[in-house]
Amino acid sequence: MKNNIEKNLLKTIIFIFISISSSMILAISFFYVKNTQDNFEKQLLKYKSDYYIEIENSLKMKITMVMDILDYNIKNLNLSQDEIKKYTINFLNNLTFEENSSNYIFVYEVLNFEGGDNFAKMLVNPNRPDLFGKDISTNEEDGDGKKFREEFLENIKKYGESYTRYSYKKPDSKTLQYKLSYFKYYPHFNWIIAAGVYIDDIENELNLKKDELKEEIRKQIIQNIILFVIFLIIAIITLALISNKIYKILKNYKKQVIENEKELKVLNKSLEEMISNIAHQWRQPLTELSSILMFIKLKFDTKTLDSKIMENKIEDATQVLEYMSHTIDDFRGFFSPKKEKERFYLHELIENILLISSNMFKNNNIEIVCDIDKNIVLNSYLNELQQVILNILKNAKDALVENNINIPYIKIEAKVDEKNIYLSITDNAGGIKTEPINKIFEAYFTTKPQSQGTGIGLYMSKMILEKSMKGKLFVENLEDGARFTIKL
Repeated sequence: MKNNIEKNLLKTIIFIFISISSSMILAISFFYVKNTQDNFEKQLLKYKSDYYIEIENSLKMKITMVMDILDYNIKNLNLSQDEIKKYTINFLNNLTFEENSSNYIFVYEVLNFEGGDNFAKMLVNPNRPDLFGKDISTNEEDGDGKKFREEFLENIKKYGESYTRYSYKKPDSKTLQYKLSYFKYYPHFNWIIAAGVYIDDIENELNLKKDELKEEIRKQIIQNIILFVIFLIIAIITLALISNKIYKILKNYKKQVIENEKELKVLNKSLEEMISNIAHQWRQPLTELSSILMFIKLKFDTKTLDSKIMENKIEDATQVLEYMSHTIDDFRGFFSPKKEKERFYLHELIENILLISSNMFKNNNIEIVCDIDKNIVLNSYLNELQQVILNILKNAKDALVENNINIPYIKIEAKVDEKNIYLSITDNAGGIKTEPINKIFEAYFTTKPQSQGTGIGLYMSKMILEKSMKGKLFVENLEDGARFTIKL
């Protein structure tokens, strides 16, 4: 009876799921169509903008090509300048770049760069043969009252070229149409050579493209709706066929799936933070390595570098590099089940950490007080514990420097009871102002500027202790500072 109730409940859940899925697919289809239409408008606007830029570049390329031909003729034809001009005028009067007769070259011979009623003479204009040889005025206005010749003349005087829009008579038509033209000055002949295209021709091309895009979008919408429907049908059939199997799987593996999901989330988060944390742990060793190199250079420059000093510094640098290498190995194997514990003395670990980071404290006049029983032995993960301690020490140093403490110190102590070892690190930096104080262990939380802290150091330290070492990390404020306690 109970199994039947559970199966019926599962069927009810599946039915509800199908209903919700159908509603979601319909909603997705609706929003897809709407978003597609919005994207279509954006795409069309972008295409229009790009197309106008392409038109402008095309006009400029045509004029550049004409000027290159003129330069070639001047250089290679054995003709006088007047003969070359005459030859060029005849050539340009018959030159068209496309089948569209509205795309032609026109040429002004500049008479007066200051403009006026006789600023130039029309030499070439297949659209207006009535203007050939006549004086052209910059005061003439187009159909909208715009002195377009005055505009392009000013641009030419400033930049040597001009893109200008104006209304002008179209070939084989008595009506005015808006036109986009490119004008460029040719100093050899004192000419302004131009080419243009009528806006209605551009809009016609854009309308054709718009129709093509609409048809393409329509096909995409139909195809996606069909795919949504097919997916829904397949989902319904599949759910109907495997409902019993789903019931058994959910029943047998529910707890396992939930647990695995939690583990996977923690693992993924840790892997994402691994690189950032390696960089965080490497900052101090790199500083130590830089200090060693600077010391060697100073001794070399002052000719006081002997073999003993060199050997000592090489040994110090080797220790720093080995630590950096161990850091990579440790983070790479953080979740590895093959990772093995090792037996070591706590005081030796602390001494090694203080040796590596000695300059960090000396340069900031920070006193280190260490009270560690030399008989305390641990059987744990040395490298990981070293990273945790170094991270806490570095944070203490940063707090002491930031708060400008007059007599800064850090105290490291260890206590042992019947079951646990307690390692405490105390500073006199004034304490932690964050409330609640345990918020400092959250991922990406930092009290430092973004450029100085990632906010994952303490988070990773707590995770290493609790996840890998089965320990605990506590923090508390004292009268003049903060104390971090590691429980192992």
